[in-house]
Amino acid sequence: MACLKKPLLTSSELQRTLQHPLLRPRTHILTVPFFLLSLFLLSASYTTNSTNTTTTLTSSNSHITLSSQSQRNTFSTVTAAERTRENSTNNSCDIFDGSWIQDDSLEPIYQHGSCPFLDDAFNCFKNRRSDFEFLKYRWKPHGCEIPRFDGLKMLNMLRGKRVVFVGDSLNRNMWQSLVCALRSSLKDKSKSRIYQVSGRREFRIQGFFSFKFKDYGCSIDFVKSPFLVQEWKVLRKDGASVSLQRETLRLDMIQASKSLYHNADIIIFNTGHWWNHDKTKNGRNYFQEGNHVYEKLQVSEALRKALKTWAKWVDSKVDSRKTRVFFTGFSASHYKGGQWNSGGKCDGERQPITNESYLGAYPWTMGIVEEVIAEMKTPVFYLNITKMTDYRKDGHPSIYREAGFNDNRGHKMVQDCSHWCLPGIPDSWNQLLYATLLMAQTHFLTSTN
Repeated sequence: MACLKKPLLTSSELQRTLQHPLLRPRTHILTVPFFLLSLFLLSASYTTNSTNTTTTLTSSNSHITLSSQSQRNTFSTVTAAERTRENSTNNSCDIFDGSWIQDDSLEPIYQHGSCPFLDDAFNCFKNRRSDFEFLKYRWKPHGCEIPRFDGLKMLNMLRGKRVVFVGDSLNRNMWQSLVCALRSSLKDKSKSRIYQVSGRREFRIQGFFSFKFKDYGCSIDFVKSPFLVQEWKVLRKDGASVSLQRETLRLDMIQASKSLYHNADIIIFNTGHWWNHDKTKNGRNYFQEGNHVYEKLQVSEALRKALKTWAKWVDSKVDSRKTRVFFTGFSASHYKGGQWNSGGKCDGERQPITNESYLGAYPWTMGIVEEVIAEMKTPVFYLNITKMTDYRKDGHPSIYREAGFNDNRGHKMVQDCSHWCLPGIPDSWNQLLYATLLMAQTHFLTSTN
């Protein structure tokens, strides 16, 4: 375990940090029982122990019991002060370390077919998937209970706020899940109460999409930025004609869309899947810094350089007194017999993986992400969904990524075993996001009474 950069805060010092409307501070590691799920908004970036063996916080009909079970947090979160993935943690509950429990009484946060905002590629019900057993599993962390998602409570917590998802199509998956979950809680779902700002052509060209919840004065946005750094095109002029000479990835330049979100209240970043594409993995004459294009650069080194560019930008341009930063981990894929472009399949999967020995290796991309986050001065809450998604080989669109899978070309269709059906697995990611916000608010109200 890395050494702490500063002394531990006392409990009185911790209480003095709870001043921001969203209760955001510097702690974001799952090690302090009383503050466990409020790490997103608390302000100590250190680890402390509680004398209580169990803490229960109650909000409405839901409660979270924070247990003192010792466990190896192989997939725990990362703080700027220390990295704990390899260490045991006492008196703590890692909400990303758990298992999927079958619950036949479980209903999705929003019903399939009910949300008009889903991309067709995620809308498995529209594309005629008829088995919904995969929706009858709930995520259960080892040692604590998480509350059922309550959209109205979350909208009230986000009143007047702006949430922005920045990254690739897996973050788009999570963004659409949250929009649909919040919409489902509204009595009046008309277009006058929730509407898409980004319907105009100029927004779509920029890769920017936004939904406004009028009665709450909040927006839930998505900005397409699969690498987080800038994709670069070198054009060649030949008289009156212009042609593409070369495409590169500027490892030293944050994507230009940063102006669309740098001052948001909550920013949720991700990257990962595009670093596994053939062109990226090949690394030949593709990665660029300044005017220098590398003839050959290992993709792992390129990712490290890109993430350091992102981290430097966050540390220098994002005001941590106003804006909270999340980073979503790598979402597992489940291709059998090949990759997405070589005949890989996942159709016919009906149950999660139950034996941990069948889970994949920890993604190399996330090891680099954790190393970079650990060196940042800005608090980053790490949504480490890798393990919880690795179990769920049954939740992908597979052949239901578009209509017509059973026609003459159905057997030749490229299957999607990377993204997730909606409703589905990303709803649980947003449930954990909600639990974090809810517990922060609960503790704030308790400590100020």
